[in-house]
Amino acid sequence: MTGTGNDAERDAAETVGLQGLVFLLSEPHHLERFLAETGLTADELAANAQGTHVLEAVLNQLMANEALLLAFAANAGLAPEEVARAHDHLSTGGGRKRPHVST
Repeated sequence: MTGTGNDAERDAAETVGLQGLVFLLSEPHHLERFLAETGLTADELAANAQGTHVLEAVLNQLMANEALLLAFAANAGLAPEEVARAHDHLSTGGGRKRPHVST
């Protein structure tokens, strides 16, 4: 297996994570719950939005709530299984390692 395939998988997983973040940001109650459950502040989220740890947390949030997962998947035009694959990829260390920036 080449690094290119792994890069493509990582990029696809991160793209799903970013789509999930946009989905959460579009609904204030989803965003409030995400921030409360992750302990992130709005400033930390803004500063680290593309960080693997944030994208993993977004996918964790979606995977933990079936109704939210199904709503996101339908909104994004994805099968829930695609979201699950992205979650698995990022949560097993397949994501690009970015330094954690603390504020």
